[in-house]
Amino acid sequence: MASNKNFTFTIQAEDPNTYARAGLIHTEHGDIPTPIFMPVGTKATVKGVLPSTLEHLGAKIILANTYHLANRPGADLIEEMGGLHEFMHWRRPTLTDSGGFQVFSHGQFTKLSDNGVRFRAVDYDGRYIEWTPEENMHIAEQLGADIVMQLDQCTPYPAERSFVERAVELSSSWAERCYRAHTRPDQALFGIVQGGMDMDLRLRSLKHLEECGDFGGYGIGGYSVGESHEVMYESLDPLVSEYMPKDKPRYLMGVGNPTTLVHEVGCGVDMFDCVLPTRIARMGTAFNHEGRMNMKNAKFTHDKSPLDPLCECPVCIQGFTRAYIHHLVKQQEMLGSILLSMHNLYFLLQLMRQARTAIFAGRYKEFEDEWMSCTAAKDY
Repeated sequence: MASNKNFTFTIQAEDPNTYARAGLIHTEHGDIPTPIFMPVGTKATVKGVLPSTLEHLGAKIILANTYHLANRPGADLIEEMGGLHEFMHWRRPTLTDSGGFQVFSHGQFTKLSDNGVRFRAVDYDGRYIEWTPEENMHIAEQLGADIVMQLDQCTPYPAERSFVERAVELSSSWAERCYRAHTRPDQALFGIVQGGMDMDLRLRSLKHLEECGDFGGYGIGGYSVGESHEVMYESLDPLVSEYMPKDKPRYLMGVGNPTTLVHEVGCGVDMFDCVLPTRIARMGTAFNHEGRMNMKNAKFTHDKSPLDPLCECPVCIQGFTRAYIHHLVKQQEMLGSILLSMHNLYFLLQLMRQARTAIFAGRYKEFEDEWMSCTAAKDY
């Protein structure tokens, strides 16, 4: 494991009445204030949104996906083009996940062993591919993101305890091998805590990660995979607030609905990512402080209001009306998806900026209570 001395995490403020904290992650490509929502650019693009627009919206770091980029255009080509930052013309920090979630979503086309995983790229050319943790780290180093994730096995919900237990053991073993194989000094490697909804397995996973190396931070995987919020919170809340290392960034993977973000910041989560804001945008849905809005609905036909009167995103400030966006969505014009993506991304980025401000002011509990009492909270 290469030591990355240029990657640091500093806690700048802690809320006195919750576990919320505000921090600063320093990377080779810039600083990331936390708590932070990270837009997802799966295939080296946040769909329909220019990098310069993402910067204008306030994005500080974006994600890309190792599985998809390794298949197309290929890690060799991206390395040849100067790495992910140059390839996608994004000069700020990046994070690549391991692609493990996508690999294991292939179900019957996936075969596990202690050595690694063999899978069929059914969504590409159909060929069989074998990944070891070492190969996965080599691809991550070729892509060149500032933060990379270990190869792990994400379990669905519900799942037999024996299956989850085996996944924890495998992920722990792979974490050790990823840690040894990772050599690029300008990247930070994060371990991933697995264990399903079983608290003892979560703690076993975390203990092994702490013992096997000095990871730059910790991802929390295997949530938002079909369980209710109540079931999620039962193990996630104490895991974060009571057991995870306090001096490392905590990254809740694949979770992006506003209410969960607000709740989990209060438990001490620092980083979030999700395709939700752009995916629902392409389906014609907008975030709003009163709840989600389906812009296909005929009630917006003559509505001259902005998407959200409380929002200061470019879409709302520049005067794009609900009536116009309704028209675009109904006609399946690509601008509709683009405007909604911009609005939805800003909504989550701004929510995290407001959370950070509340932490510095020592009033995060009030901020959380205000959100939970608004009509939108139950809609997300």
